[in-house]
Amino acid sequence: MKDFGFMIPQNCQFGMGALKKLPDFLKLAGCSKVMLISDRMLEELGVVGKVRDILAAGGLDYAEYLDVVGNPTTDIVKACGDKYVAEKCDGLLAVGGGSPMDVAKAVGVVAKFGGDIGDYEGVGKVPGKIDTLICVPTTAGTGSEVTVAAVITDTKRNYKLSVLGPQISPDYAVLDPELIMTAPASVAAACGVDALIHAMESYINTDANPFSKAMAEAAMSLIGGNIRAFVGNRKNADAACAMMLGSCLAGIAFANNRLGDIHAMSHPVSAFFNVPHGVANAVLMPKIFEFNAICADERYAKIYEYVTGKKAGEDFVPQMCCDALAQLNADLGIPAHFADVKQVQDRGGAARFEELIPQMAIDAMKSGNVTVNPRATTVKDVEALYAQVK
Repeated sequence: MKDFGFMIPQNCQFGMGALKKLPDFLKLAGCSKVMLISDRMLEELGVVGKVRDILAAGGLDYAEYLDVVGNPTTDIVKACGDKYVAEKCDGLLAVGGGSPMDVAKAVGVVAKFGGDIGDYEGVGKVPGKIDTLICVPTTAGTGSEVTVAAVITDTKRNYKLSVLGPQISPDYAVLDPELIMTAPASVAAACGVDALIHAMESYINTDANPFSKAMAEAAMSLIGGNIRAFVGNRKNADAACAMMLGSCLAGIAFANNRLGDIHAMSHPVSAFFNVPHGVANAVLMPKIFEFNAICADERYAKIYEYVTGKKAGEDFVPQMCCDALAQLNADLGIPAHFADVKQVQDRGGAARFEELIPQMAIDAMKSGNVTVNPRATTVKDVEALYAQVK
């Protein structure tokens, strides 16, 4: 067994109604004024109002920034960071999916250390710990509440930059399944597959270790066994609990060993076409699993079992796992090609996608996730994979 390390630095609270314990975390952290970072959709759904009421009841001072959007940009980080400094905040409260949490991490960096978030692109560039960060995920999900990464779109480059390091790791995570039960079916589907991919890529990549595998298997069991039920009925409390916990465990898994080609290739698609992260990952998933099948071992059989609920028999071959993942997408209403994704259609369709394949392939190869993919990957491989899903 090779040497490995792992960490779970967050103080996490899980359970129905766990949001009510938010004041306890804020008081424990000693924050005098927090910046509530969220989005307008969650304000419309009443989630932001619920958080406001809890903060007010706890006598906690706060400012707020609610203009976060999917695939958040460097401009959003700057605007939120400027407000954070102007309001003299000393703590960050992110409520939402991966976008508000990534913005909060990035704001923590620029507010404390100055400059633009692009100055800190890469691994280990942040010089110290950011202010206290509390994450309240409302999707299952990105797992960002337990990861050491922030992904922000640089609109000048049409490029998703990543900032990575324990310095931006959240301090507290409030996991309240009630908060994911208002998500539209399409959001629940895309986010749920994203969480499953986190677990699967962490499970099969070349950096996998006993700890990350254990977290990934627990996540796949929870997500694979409940994603269809949850998307079909978001009021299913048992399925909601399983999805939220599974998403968090998947985040812990890949926070300790990275991902693979799916994530490397999805970021350029989102950068150029603004495709939601979960959708971009899901469309790529079956074909990249086929590409990696040449390196398949018993882990493909395990994934097949988690996704289908069936035992992999003696006749199992890796393609059965790939087919099961394609069927999962179909069951959840996720298209097989980017030409059928609205955001791509709005930005030139399949023709524009094909035109950008060479540049997207170059950008994908810059990701550290490529280096741990089970199968060695070249820029020509990436171009061919994009062509299969255009």
